[in-house]
Amino acid sequence: MSKPVVAIPCDFREFDGNVWHVVAHQYVRAAVEGAGVMPFLIPALETGNDIDEILDRVDGVLASGARSNVHPSLYGAEAKESDGPFDPGRDATSLPLITRALERGVPLLAICRGIQELNVALGGTLASEIQDQPGIWDHRKPDVKELDVAYGIRQDVIVKEGSCLAPVLGAGRIRVNSLHRQAIGAAAPRLAVEAVADDGTIEAVSVIGSKAFAVGVQWHPEYWVRTDTPSASLFKAFGDAVRTYAAGRLAA
Repeated sequence: MSKPVVAIPCDFREFDGNVWHVVAHQYVRAAVEGAGVMPFLIPALETGNDIDEILDRVDGVLASGARSNVHPSLYGAEAKESDGPFDPGRDATSLPLITRALERGVPLLAICRGIQELNVALGGTLASEIQDQPGIWDHRKPDVKELDVAYGIRQDVIVKEGSCLAPVLGAGRIRVNSLHRQAIGAAAPRLAVEAVADDGTIEAVSVIGSKAFAVGVQWHPEYWVRTDTPSASLFKAFGDAVRTYAAGRLAA
């Protein structure tokens, strides 16, 4: 069987006056090397994407991290300039893609902005500038040029006993590279909390009653997928779920 295909929603970015539909290479590389799948990049169109047509052609969805944030109006909050940058094309592409993938039972892995999109798509809210809240650790990406340092594995999260991620990552403490200034505020009713940071920040979730693998993580397993065991294990589990779904489609 040929490699299964995974949709990755793009970001809409401007460089030197031109606009581009882009995905950071680290997600593409992790999809190919860690999950063993072929990425299919979905343009970040505010209108024009046919979500079901896209999902008819793929076997999984990988919602990646991005520099932009989900627009607060999508979870009932007033937008402040400090909440940006925003990406209406990404919002209009990724949120319905996530919602419809869950409805159809298409495997989903949501990373960083992706876990926040997953929460908003299912009716949850986001908290901004969490490092300013009492008792919350500074989860922001270090302001350094060296990416290996910026994405360094530096924080503990606690994977809950009996969670769906426990067989994949092991229950208890694992070390991750969680880099964010926003986080899940009120978790959507359909989300189960899978892992938390020591300060209580939600770091991983799964979709209750999902038809297939449907997990979101706030950290960046894609960056160290070649060398870090938990990162590799998460992408392998996603890839296995995608292959199972693809085999089912082929048999049907």
